[in-house]
Amino acid sequence: MRAKKVIVIHVKDDLEKEELMKELQKIELPAFIYVHGKLNSLKINIQGTKDEIREAMEKVREIHYRVRSRLYPDRKGFYQYNVNDIFREAGVSISIPTLTKTLELLGEHADLKGDKLISSLSWGEIVNLVKKLGEVLTDISLQTTRQIREVIAPISVTLNIDPQEVLELAVDFGVAEYKEDKFKYELVKNKEQAMEIMLKKLEGGGNED
Repeated sequence: MRAKKVIVIHVKDDLEKEELMKELQKIELPAFIYVHGKLNSLKINIQGTKDEIREAMEKVREIHYRVRSRLYPDRKGFYQYNVNDIFREAGVSISIPTLTKTLELLGEHADLKGDKLISSLSWGEIVNLVKKLGEVLTDISLQTTRQIREVIAPISVTLNIDPQEVLELAVDFGVAEYKEDKFKYELVKNKEQAMEIMLKKLEGGGNED
C-alpha cells in the first residue's frame, strides 16, 4: 500500500538550500521524491510504501547532515566532508594522500577518518584546491608513476610552481630519475624522503646530497 509523507527542512541561507536541493536531486530510491524550495525551507514530498518512505526519510536526513557539516564549521572551526562529495563537486578524482599532503603543506588542518575528511578549509576552497590538483595531475599523469605524482602535485600547487618544472627539479635534486625505457619519471627515494628533500631545497632550508 502506497502512502505519502511531507517533510519540511529549515535552512540557514540560500547556499544551504541550493546544496541540499542539488544533493536531493541525485537520490535514486524506490520512493518518489518531490522537492519544493521555499524562502527559508525545503518542502519534501515522499510517496511510496511505508518501508520506502522510511528509507527515503533516513537518506534525506543523512544528506542534510552532510550538507550542513561541509558548509558550517564546528566549534573548533573545522568542516567535515565526505571525500567523494568533494571529488564529485570538483569533477575530478585524486588520491587521498595527495589531497591530505597538500592541505598539510598549506598549513591547513586535515584529519582523515574513513571516507570523512575534517579540515579547516571551507567547502568552496577545498573544491577549488582539488580542481587545481586535478589539473596538475592531468598534466603529468602519462609521464609519471603514482608515487611521484603524490610528491609533485602537492609541491606544485602549494608553492605555485609549474609541475613540469617540479619534475625537472626532482631529478636535479636526486630524488627522481627519468626511465627512458618506460618514458616515465620515477622516485629513487621513498615518498617521505623525496618530499622532505624537495621542500628543503625549494624553501632554501639547506642542501642535501
